[in-house]
Amino acid sequence: MASIIGGVAVSHTPTIGFAFDRDKQDDPVWTPIFEAFAPVKQWLADVKPDVVIVTYNDHVTSFFFDHYSAFALGIGERYEVADEGGGQRDLPAIMGHPGLAAHIGQSLMMEEFDLSFFQGKPLDHGCFSPLSVLAEHGEGWPMRIVPLQMGVLQFPLPSARRFYKLGQALRRAVESYPEDLRVVVVATGGLSHQVHGERAGFNNVPWDMQFLELFEQDPERLAALTHAELVELGGAEGAEVMMWLTMRGALSAQVRKLHQAYYLPSMCGIAAAVYENQAGPVIAGEVERHRQAMAVQLAGAERLQGTYPFDFGRSVKAFRLNRFLHDLIVPASRQRFLADEASAMAGAGLSDEERDLLGRRDWRGLIHYGVSFFMLEKLGAVVGVSNLHIYAAMRGESLEQFQQTRNAPGALYSVAGKDTATAWDPKSAT
Repeated sequence: MASIIGGVAVSHTPTIGFAFDRDKQDDPVWTPIFEAFAPVKQWLADVKPDVVIVTYNDHVTSFFFDHYSAFALGIGERYEVADEGGGQRDLPAIMGHPGLAAHIGQSLMMEEFDLSFFQGKPLDHGCFSPLSVLAEHGEGWPMRIVPLQMGVLQFPLPSARRFYKLGQALRRAVESYPEDLRVVVVATGGLSHQVHGERAGFNNVPWDMQFLELFEQDPERLAALTHAELVELGGAEGAEVMMWLTMRGALSAQVRKLHQAYYLPSMCGIAAAVYENQAGPVIAGEVERHRQAMAVQLAGAERLQGTYPFDFGRSVKAFRLNRFLHDLIVPASRQRFLADEASAMAGAGLSDEERDLLGRRDWRGLIHYGVSFFMLEKLGAVVGVSNLHIYAAMRGESLEQFQQTRNAPGALYSVAGKDTATAWDPKSAT
């Protein structure tokens, strides 16, 4: 089974990545950052985690305020470096662990944490600023990642205690994963800082020191703090240290602190710490009970012939194809597809199997592959096929045969808009 071997707590200020990218290791102004992170880097190299679960907040780069989630779990296969305005940093993409991520997602949802889930979104400095200093990556990263993005920039937010409870649930999720994996939970953010308003430049070193002490020895007290108290003590943006509580909740009540360092060069108190998990082996029966609880909601669905719940596995497998079909809602993408399907599919990097299924309009085969029906609905609208045509194809029937099973046999429809001529609709065709 998977196990959490420890936790790492680090700031994620872009200062760290800036200093690394510009080779500031020997600059006296920047050297303390690298000295603080060196023991953490060495510990990670020694324990060799298979996966790091990184709690971070995106800085309105890949996640915007048109849809802003409290907790968003990355379930994808690969994560690129985000362009935050001046071009991408010269870092390789890092591979995800879809299997562990799917298990965590299912487990946390069972425990009533209503997460959102993402793929295909690049990760900004909230994740890559500390990672770039913590691991060698010239030939690719030595571990995989499960990113857990936390929306802490727009109120209302989950309470500090909710972040802590999420960590406790995360521990149960990891320890019930059947594959033998060594997992480290990396908490990012903080410490005290504020970057907006007349209070910009606020720091509170005594609070930073007290926070680090409580984080190690009495996290329950931190979990009881309100958002206003966290902002007063650590600055508005410094309140993101709530994300640390998720890592702390994922560890045993008693931890062994192996390293702690602190440096305040400019705007943000930069911390780096390592905590060794002191948890004993799982108690007989608790893992199996947890797995059974995770399986309750879909138990029996496998008996429903011709039914394919759209789960994480299907979503990850067919992500590229689903995104291609989703992009048909964009007029330019739609026109490109109608003008030259083969070229559009090749440009999207679709596999030979995906192109074949799409080119033959194998509606049932596309569902079997992992395409969401609501992407097929969009494709049908673009190429002039009604929903009823697609439903009939799913069942291996002609349109006429399927219509005879309906209360209103002549009711053909689709999601097609005013720009699409549908031959099956006499009014539209004229």
